Amino acid sequence: MEVITLQSGSSGNCVFVRSGDTCVLIDAGISGSKAESRLSSYGYDIRNCAAVILSHEHCDHISGVGVFHRKFGLPVHANLRTWNATRAKPSTGCIGSPNYFDSGKPFQLGSLRIESLRTPHDAIDGVCFVIEDVESGLRFGLLTDLGHVFSALQKVIGTLDAVLIESNYDDAMLRQGPYPQHLKDRISGKRGHISNKDAAELLDVCDANQLQWVCLGHLSAQNNSPEIAMATHRERHGDRFPLFCADRDGAMQLPRIKQMEFSLRVDTVSTKS
Repeated sequence: MEVITLQSGSSGNCVFVRSGDTCVLIDAGISGSKAESRLSSYGYDIRNCAAVILSHEHCDHISGVGVFHRKFGLPVHANLRTWNATRAKPSTGCIGSPNYFDSGKPFQLGSLRIESLRTPHDAIDGVCFVIEDVESGLRFGLLTDLGHVFSALQKVIGTLDAVLIESNYDDAMLRQGPYPQHLKDRISGKRGHISNKDAAELLDVCDANQLQWVCLGHLSAQNNSPEIAMATHRERHGDRFPLFCADRDGAMQLPRIKQMEFSLRVDTVSTKS
C-alpha cells in the first residue's frame, strides 16, 4: 500500500492512497493544478483515481473538489450532511450528485475498503478514515481533525499498520501566540484539534506495536513546527516506530506499507478464503 501526502496542514489537505490497481484521494483542499503536478512527479495521473472522498466541509479539505470533479472526472464520495454543507459554498461550483456513504459504515472502491469514524471536530458530520486493502488486510489510518482524543481512536489504532495522525499545535506556542483568545479556545477545545502532547499520549496508550510508521499531520503554521512536533513524540516514544512529519506546503511519499512475515497484531481484522 502506498501513501503520498500532497499537502497536510491548516492551508490545505489532500492524501493519495493506492493499493493494487485502485487509488483514491482523501480530501481536496488544494488546487487542481497542484494536485495534478504533485502526483505526476511521482508517476501518477490524477485522472486514474477512483474517487475523491471528503472527510468534512471545512475549506482546507474541500476547496478544490469542484475542479477535481469537473476537470479530472473524479467521482465525489461524502456523507449527506457533509455534501450539503460543501455544495452550499460558492467555491464548489457545479457538481452532479455525489456518491453518498453513511458515516460509520464501510464501503468499497475496487481493492480498497473505506471505513469512516465520526469525530467530535466542529464540522457538521466530520469523519476520519481507515483504508484497508481487501486482499492483504493492510490498514492505513488517516486520523485528522479529531476534536479531542476519544475512546474509539485507541481501538482503531490497534488495528493499523501505519497511521497519519493529527499533531496540530504545541500547547505553549498556542498559549503565547498571536491568535485571539476565542480562536485559541476553539483550537484547544473539545471540537477543535489535538496537540502534539495529545497525539503522543494517544499513541503511547494504544497497542501500536504493529505500526510500520507514524506520520504527523495537519500541523499549524502559527502554533507548531515540524521540529517541535517530532521532538515531543520522540521524547515520548523514542525509536519505537519510524516517525515522519507531513509537508505543510508540498508533497511527501511515505514508505510503502508491506505485509510482514510475522504480524504482531493478534486481532486479525478479516479472514480471506
